[in-house]
Amino acid sequence: MKRPIIELVAAVVAAAAAVWCWFGAQTTVTVAPILPGEPQTTSIAYSPPMLVLMLLLATVAGVLAVVGLTGLIAGRRGDSPS
Repeated sequence: MKRPIIELVAAVVAAAAAVWCWFGAQTTVTVAPILPGEPQTTSIAYSPPMLVLMLLLATVAGVLAVVGLTGLIAGRRGDSPS
């Protein structure tokens, strides 16, 4: 019964790390004006390695959540998870 709880805690940690990577992947950049005399604008650029890490962490969080919940349900019913 201890292992599913550890898996669920790890899923929450991985999900929090995925959110942190998402916000860390964003950078505000200044965009030059198209026409002379127009003001500069800002845009958001994303870091591809951070986005890949975010997707990996989100996948790990999802898998751990499913495995942890399956273990909890099987433990309550008295079944052995396969």
